Amino acid sequence: MGKSIMAKPGLLLLCAMAVLASGCATTGGDPNVAQDKVVYHVNDTRAQAVNALRNIGNHLEVNPKAKIVVVTHAQGVDFLMDGSKDANGNPYNIAVEQLKGQGVQFDVCQITLRNRKLDRSQFIPEASFVPSGVAEITRLQQREGYAYLRP
Repeated sequence: MGKSIMAKPGLLLLCAMAVLASGCATTGGDPNVAQDKVVYHVNDTRAQAVNALRNIGNHLEVNPKAKIVVVTHAQGVDFLMDGSKDANGNPYNIAVEQLKGQGVQFDVCQITLRNRKLDRSQFIPEASFVPSGVAEITRLQQREGYAYLRP
């Protein structure tokens, strides 16, 4: 049979590197190969929305093919309301419009609207509506295979 693979450390190293390289290609090491599916959960103050928008922008910078859904409920819907601004007076709708143009979906919980006596007309056009925010997060995770992030 000849010499064993252990007698050739260079060959062993080459094989190990080939295995690692092939693992990266199949596990999403190259962001252009895999499409991330992520649901961002926003249910708190407008400061959480600032973090979410920044995180989403960073995510799309390294993986522009990512499929991202932002699900909002409770106080988290506020940043999607028409005229809403951050603590520095910057309107949220500009960032939301840019991200929507990159394929990001922004969902608002209709139960929150009912409980807070809000109307769809109070929201920017980029917002879409789902019956329940928490049920939508559950559906995306369990049935659609989305990863969960809460900024």
